[in-house]
Amino acid sequence: MTGFASVIFDCDSTLAAIEGIDELAGPFAAEISALTDAAMQGEVALEEVYGRRLAIIRPTRAQVEGLGRDYVAALVPDAREVVAALLWLGKTVRILSGGVRPAVDDVARALGLPLDAVTAVGLDFADDGSYAGYETASPVARSGGKTEVIRGWNLPRPSLLVGDGATDLEARPAVDAFAAYMGVAFRPAVAAGADFVLRGRSLAPVLALAATAADRERLRASEWAAVLGRGDADLAASAAAR
Repeated sequence: MTGFASVIFDCDSTLAAIEGIDELAGPFAAEISALTDAAMQGEVALEEVYGRRLAIIRPTRAQVEGLGRDYVAALVPDAREVVAALLWLGKTVRILSGGVRPAVDDVARALGLPLDAVTAVGLDFADDGSYAGYETASPVARSGGKTEVIRGWNLPRPSLLVGDGATDLEARPAVDAFAAYMGVAFRPAVAAGADFVLRGRSLAPVLALAATAADRERLRASEWAAVLGRGDADLAASAAAR
């Protein structure tokens, strides 16, 4: 199916071409990357690695602020344009991420989304800016949490989820369709379970998927006509590759 009233985006390796926790890892990069990849491939439960990674890294407030800037600098091609066009069409747009909330909020601001459109994991800092813990009760810090959040949102239907990891695929029952964005990291198990596989770097195919016939007429006469065209071309190429 195509034509969606709501679009939900993951952040890491979807809206932004980096994994935030890996960017924060510093000298622990190899250890953290292995834990992250195991969780994103679905080899271990997210809750088994989430707190462990933060306890190893202990990110400071300054480091998390830097990550927010890095996220914005690493927005994938057409991310800004696609979100702007979706909002112009009157679609509901949300960001649902297991990333750290202060940095993901910076992505929302850059995309013109209100902060109440974001669900991510809060962090605590001491007065000197040192790490003091994370939001252990956050549903997106554990397996099954994205499904819980989406169902609680009660968004306009039909809804489309766009993401790259096992936690996104796991939330497939809560939406009408799941698009596996594989433009940054190709995860075979995630792609195999998706309704759509987006293999190119651009997020333009999301606009093409979300647009109804009436939306397409409006888009062809708008500043986002070229984005729609790129999205259709990329969808055709991804379908052929699949």
